[in-house]
Amino acid sequence: MERAQEAAQGNTGPLDGRIALVAGATRGAGRAMAVELGRAGATVYVTGRTTRDHVSEVGRSTETIEGTAELVDAAAGAAGRGIAVPTDHLEPEQVRALVDRVDREQGRLDILVNDVWGGDVHLDFTVEKQPDMWEMDLDKGLRIMRLGIESHLVTSHCALPLLVRRPGGLLVEVTDGTEEYNRRYRKPLFYDLAKTVPIRMAYDLGEELKEYGCTAVCITPGWLRSEAMLDTAFEVTEENWRDACEQAPHFAISESPTYVGRALVALAADPGVARWNGRSLSSGGLAQEYGFTDVDGSAPDAWRYLLEVESQGRPADVTGYR
Repeated sequence: MERAQEAAQGNTGPLDGRIALVAGATRGAGRAMAVELGRAGATVYVTGRTTRDHVSEVGRSTETIEGTAELVDAAAGAAGRGIAVPTDHLEPEQVRALVDRVDREQGRLDILVNDVWGGDVHLDFTVEKQPDMWEMDLDKGLRIMRLGIESHLVTSHCALPLLVRRPGGLLVEVTDGTEEYNRRYRKPLFYDLAKTVPIRMAYDLGEELKEYGCTAVCITPGWLRSEAMLDTAFEVTEENWRDACEQAPHFAISESPTYVGRALVALAADPGVARWNGRSLSSGGLAQEYGFTDVDGSAPDAWRYLLEVESQGRPADVTGYR
């Protein structure tokens, strides 16, 4: 336990020699998880569609997989490093080629992180009322399904044969919202499905992986201070993010992407990680278990706060929640 806590804070390299693949590491939680894995000593393959030569439909050219790999290298100790591999995870041949490369270069895969998304560009959360299922543009809805679900299925199908080759492998599905929180309807329907299915995937694959001595979990960050949330939604920076609370008071419970990265490292470094098999986990909940903090030294528990404060219509007050 102590070793996992230290790992989550980046003070040691307990993942030296481990090989990780972070699918969807261009920005946000995926980028931070890749960086923290590298900081803990892992070799990290980082994938995504946006490179310095090509911009995906997300349209954010300043965030690239090459940039993520360089951040991994900068954070990593002697053992860790980042390797950028452009990959569209909706194209099975590209994913197979990626896995073949990992196998050829490393001969193993210890940690698979399914963080592929990119569906926000097909949603509009600024409107007062989200459309009913039949009112939403069907092409956009089906694209969300492909980005948020099919990409995860393709990646797992191609990469799990390498992961299960050795006992101790860890599959991490990434979503938005805990199982408890996502029991409510998070309209529109296509978004709700995209964020609920990874939780079930972790449960189902946990049932299959345990035969091989491997573990599957689903993890969610809280209200994430991603690049887009800061510079586009609220027009603030990480340094002055609290100014956004004037627009959205409950943003006071938000967390940096590093927080979920530290949660991932704590899990990967825990020799007893199998006790979480099939579970829905959150960065805030795991901080209570492993003792790591966010970059400001706090430990926000966003999903408990959103259930007990925001959804109950209570005024914003993070006392006791971070």
